Amino acid sequence: MAVRRLIPKDIQTLVRQRANCLCKYCHTSEQWQYVEFTIEHIIPLDKNGLDAIDNLALACFHCNRKKSDKTTAIDSDSGAEVSLFNPRINNWNDHFIWSADKLYIIGLTVIGRVTIAALALNRERVISIRSADKLIGRHPPVDDPILVEN
Repeated sequence: MAVRRLIPKDIQTLVRQRANCLCKYCHTSEQWQYVEFTIEHIIPLDKNGLDAIDNLALACFHCNRKKSDKTTAIDSDSGAEVSLFNPRINNWNDHFIWSADKLYIIGLTVIGRVTIAALALNRERVISIRSADKLIGRHPPVDDPILVEN
């Protein structure tokens, strides 16, 4: 088992700034939460991941807990093992879009779909948070794409 080390505060600050204080998975804003988000190892230390800044991402507690040491998940459509969304390699807008009502994350790719399922990105609690935040104009994040219904 890999040894956990405390990530220095200056590195944590850089990761937060780079993420614009958004969970890199569910795009919840840390600014409005009661609990500080975690600094997550995209490739877990147990799988030869490093403490390097390029392997770190900001993640809310729930996404970090759901992701745990996973780097892949099984696609329910094909049965194939697929890499989870990697916020240091993949662009969120390429893999995800908000539903027209702005409450649900929709996967645009197989990576997006398996990540939504594996991390429960549309879990009931986060939908409630999104709904409340939407009412007061702080959801979804400004640069995120939204599905346009015809």
